[in-house]
Amino acid sequence: MIKLDIVNAVVSRTGTSRAKAEQAVETIFEAMKKALAAGQRIELRRFGVFSVKPRKTGIGRNPRTGEEVNIPPGKAVRFRPGKELQGI
Repeated sequence: MIKLDIVNAVVSRTGTSRAKAEQAVETIFEAMKKALAAGQRIELRRFGVFSVKPRKTGIGRNPRTGEEVNIPPGKAVRFRPGKELQGI
């Protein structure tokens, strides 16, 4: 499923125009991105929880040369599914 499929579902369910549905979907995604960038947790009941977790510093290898490379610490978005989603 891609974003266009979500927009089409909103159009068929609500009967709004495609432009308004696309704007609504884009607004939701932008709000979610801003919240995650600010380190906030997003909880969608019966669907799941998005959260930002710190990622540790690590040591990796360049596959071509075998040289060790330091991997800097960072952040990663994690998703934990809700109960309804786990039953699928």
